[in-house]
Amino acid sequence: MSLNLEMLQVVRLAPRLLGDSAELIAQFLYGLINDDGGFCDRSGKSDLYYTSFGVGGLLGLQQDLPLPKLRQYIERFGDGDGIDLVHLSCLARCLHAVWSRDDAWRTRQMADRVDTLLSHVESHRAEDGGFNVERGSARGSVYGCFLAVGAYQDLGRTPPEFSSLRSCIESFQCDDGGYANGMELPIGLTPPSSGAATLLRHWGCAEDPRLTRWLWERYHRSGGFCVMPGIEVPDLLSTATALHALVGVHADLKPIQESCLDFVDSLWNARGGFHGSWEDDDLDCEYTYYGLLVLGHLSLRN
Repeated sequence: MSLNLEMLQVVRLAPRLLGDSAELIAQFLYGLINDDGGFCDRSGKSDLYYTSFGVGGLLGLQQDLPLPKLRQYIERFGDGDGIDLVHLSCLARCLHAVWSRDDAWRTRQMADRVDTLLSHVESHRAEDGGFNVERGSARGSVYGCFLAVGAYQDLGRTPPEFSSLRSCIESFQCDDGGYANGMELPIGLTPPSSGAATLLRHWGCAEDPRLTRWLWERYHRSGGFCVMPGIEVPDLLSTATALHALVGVHADLKPIQESCLDFVDSLWNARGGFHGSWEDDDLDCEYTYYGLLVLGHLSLRN
């Protein structure tokens, strides 16, 4: 199963806890769609990055996608020429969502487009065999590898050179067991540590007890997970990614289930979206997706 499909299946469990509020979240997400078919960023402009999260949120809530408008928006990006690795990954995710619901468009668009789009992804291959959001890098990054693998999978392809990807990722493990995203900040962070755990699990690697312990140590006593040692403010991204990684190694969430529910509820807004943290005043479809991912994991009974 692909990385993104695995997360989407968890998001689809969120309505178990949401009840009637699921419809409110769906309406919030629909309200973020601009006239050009893209989902808006925090400034109100359509953005491919936010569109991928808006699409994922609607699919997770079993809602219909605005296919004609979404196709129109995706067409603006063609085969991904001139866009960065983050947005290439988002384009691949959006294409997969539309193609799986529109066979005729998929047939007309797919073959040449996939090859060219993935050639742009490959242009982000680093000298060490990993991927980096910056072209021409000597070393990849955990985030870059996660994005590239997701793009390949969403487009129905397998990333080449598995061994070099694994070596790249493992090179970022810190002495305490966590993973840094890159050498410019050589300390463990929760999102790349969770991403590394998820990628290595997908490749059949054995659980790393040090990494699992490091993730558990990021749990905040009031609920949620923090981004790094020494930070005592939990956030929704760290919580969503940490829970996803821990569930992947069959961790028991029961001891923290209620406190995490309280945490995510504290970030809920009556408009239907989620804030990223207690210090975040804005709402967007990215953090709303992460809120749904958290709720999906917490809906599971171990």
